[in-house]
Amino acid sequence: MTRSIPLVSAVALLAGLGTAQADIVIGLGTATSGAVAALGDQTVHGAKLAIQDINAKGGVLGQQLVLKVGDDACDPRQAVAVANRFVTDKVAAVNGHLCSGSAIPASEVYNEEGIVMVTPTATNPVLTDRGYDTVFRVCGRDDRQGVVSGQYLAERYKGKNIAVVDDKQAYGKGLAEVVARTLEQAGAKIAFRGSVTAGEKDFTALVSNLKERNVEAVYYGGYHPELGLIVRQARELGLQAQFVAGDGLNNPEYWSITGPAGEGTLFTDSVNPAGTPAGRQLVEEFKKAGLSAPGNFAFYSYAAMQVIAQGMQAAGAVNGKKLAAALHSGSFDTVVGPIQFDKKGDNVKPNYVLYEWRDGKYAQFTPK
Repeated sequence: MTRSIPLVSAVALLAGLGTAQADIVIGLGTATSGAVAALGDQTVHGAKLAIQDINAKGGVLGQQLVLKVGDDACDPRQAVAVANRFVTDKVAAVNGHLCSGSAIPASEVYNEEGIVMVTPTATNPVLTDRGYDTVFRVCGRDDRQGVVSGQYLAERYKGKNIAVVDDKQAYGKGLAEVVARTLEQAGAKIAFRGSVTAGEKDFTALVSNLKERNVEAVYYGGYHPELGLIVRQARELGLQAQFVAGDGLNNPEYWSITGPAGEGTLFTDSVNPAGTPAGRQLVEEFKKAGLSAPGNFAFYSYAAMQVIAQGMQAAGAVNGKKLAAALHSGSFDTVVGPIQFDKKGDNVKPNYVLYEWRDGKYAQFTPK
């Protein structure tokens, strides 16, 4: 778990600026509690540093940005409560939400109120398929991410038994369905298709089922806490299958759960920008702040803030309708590279690759 950066309150910032300037309040809908709080911490750190950098360069339209964090714990009902609070607080735009299951219902509130939402991490296609002009995402979609895993598994494990498991949540289930469909289209053999419940601890029955079916590869749609336990218990019970998952595994906590049992686990995610000039600069900023190196959740949260700020500047006003129009028509320079949106609000050029966990770290994986 990374160390938290204290959030600058609107009161503290106003005290430092005096009364000459107003503030632009940006909401951050994420999970700072619950099973995926470590991922939420990354989005907070990324957004916070982005706002510090933007404000240091003069802010937006002569005003300073202020970050207001709402913890939804990746729970749909809590996400709606956060969204309604943001409406009451008159936020100018929202960075978030982290989980698809939270982002989808929260976006209903924002769309009704004309508030732009730019998610850094919610990947379920439903989010942008409803035709809302106010909804955008800087990451990719599950129907693109899942194809990468599905194609790899279909080729690498041709003629062998493959399992597809999900956690019944919007992100995990949606991703697993894309993988299963990709496998079926490739003629691969799905020997087991099942689900677990998020928050479970004992996966003995699942592992035994996989062993009985002689499964050699398992795709898991969900987050790191459950898969970490599944993998650890699988190794303890003698199941040596290859495990593959989505970008929910981009988190050091995964290895904290699995230990050496996590060796060789694969997951998909966007290309890590840490090696680019902008990416290296952000890594240095994290170091100076006493934080662990940023992962993609931090990078993409930083990028979402850049998109919002640049969009407002292009719109020439702090106005939801004008901001949405600017985002649909513009191109934005971010820490993860140039971003443009299609008519749905999706990033037109997401770039998914496979990563592999080795010795407590992960690196881009090249299939042999």
